[in-house]
Amino acid sequence: MRVPRLVIAGSTSGVGKTSITSAIIYGLKKRGFSVQPFKVGPDYIDPSYLSSISKTETKNLDVWLMGQQELIQSFTRNSSSDISIIEGVMGYYDGFGGNSNLASTHHVATLLKSPVILILDASKTSRSIAATALGFTKFHKNSRISGIILNKIGSKKHENLCRSALASLKIPIIGVIPKNPSVNLESRHLGLIPVREQKQLHNKIKQLSKEISDYLDFDLIEKICKATSSLEKIKPVKPKKPKISIAIALDNSFNFYYHDNIEALRREGAKIKFFSPISDKKIPNCDLIYLGGGFPEILASSLEKNSSMKKSIKNNAEDGTPIYAECGGLMYLTNSITYGHKKSKMVGLFDVDTMMTKKMTLNYTEGKINSNCLISKPRNFRAHEFHYSKIINVPKDSKFLYDLKIGEGISSHKDALTEYNTVASYCHLYFDSAKFASNLIKNTFEI
Repeated sequence: MRVPRLVIAGSTSGVGKTSITSAIIYGLKKRGFSVQPFKVGPDYIDPSYLSSISKTETKNLDVWLMGQQELIQSFTRNSSSDISIIEGVMGYYDGFGGNSNLASTHHVATLLKSPVILILDASKTSRSIAATALGFTKFHKNSRISGIILNKIGSKKHENLCRSALASLKIPIIGVIPKNPSVNLESRHLGLIPVREQKQLHNKIKQLSKEISDYLDFDLIEKICKATSSLEKIKPVKPKKPKISIAIALDNSFNFYYHDNIEALRREGAKIKFFSPISDKKIPNCDLIYLGGGFPEILASSLEKNSSMKKSIKNNAEDGTPIYAECGGLMYLTNSITYGHKKSKMVGLFDVDTMMTKKMTLNYTEGKINSNCLISKPRNFRAHEFHYSKIINVPKDSKFLYDLKIGEGISSHKDALTEYNTVASYCHLYFDSAKFASNLIKNTFEI
């Protein structure tokens, strides 16, 4: 299976990967190509920018969560567009555990046999940019770097100095982007602000993409994308006949979902119904409720005011309706969320409280499910956590389903509170691992 493809990597975080990847998608679409975007790592926010430009749902590619074979299969299964564009994560060789290449952008590019364009921040250098580029091309036996984009160039003289220094490397310069304060995207405590929350962000990223695309060589980009080897073709899996219906929270407070997770639920026999904890009055008729991650603290007042929805969720839980909740969903099910000086009442299914902090918890996690539960029988698992909140006032007799070997969890490396048929954790799982989607469907059907 021949998939024209390209990885966009950065020398470090913050070099402009998301803006430039969006610009490449924009430019390719202007040339008449359909583009499927991907994002390396467990990120939920950057993909919303790529989706906004491509008009196609961005898929995640994460070796830690998915495993190597599932990552390759997911990529080929989802690469039905003319060209697949993959935005990297962090610095090109930054993997799990500091000294490891595991789950790095380079690791993913190697698995997918993909060419790479490396973005370099040239703002505070000239001739030394060549030393940086040489280091990246020689650091690994096969760097796969097929081109370079210079970002934040200060002047024509600066550009000429950088070009002259890089000439001996014989690596094509794909673009030279001038320094421009407007080419910055707004951030929040977890990174960029999701496009879904503000329509003006969509307009801004579209304008930035248009501006940046003018500085890129799309003849070279197209040539590099098409100079790829074949990947093994994956046979499509026929979806199972629907067995259950799942109500999934989706609005400005809850929108951190892996697209593959929702597709896995559909494939395993679920009919999906979306609802809004902010604006809807009650849960739609369903067999299972799925509360994903997001920023419930930002719209906590709106969530607090919707007492009808909170009551509907709590009544469903007490009546035995299975609920699976992750991160923001966990926070929503606690008694309250305190953000700054404001304390907002939440569902109150769990007799604990949520406190927003200034400390970021960002980990790949690994642990063991210690009891039979909605998501699985006892087994080892991998996941990730990413939050600025902590759960406080946790009773000593609280039951946790996950024992973590790696990661913080809710309390002392314990995660996943359970009550009735509800599982709520900080861990974000990838549902195609360990048949989690199949387990959710099967266990819900049997309840």
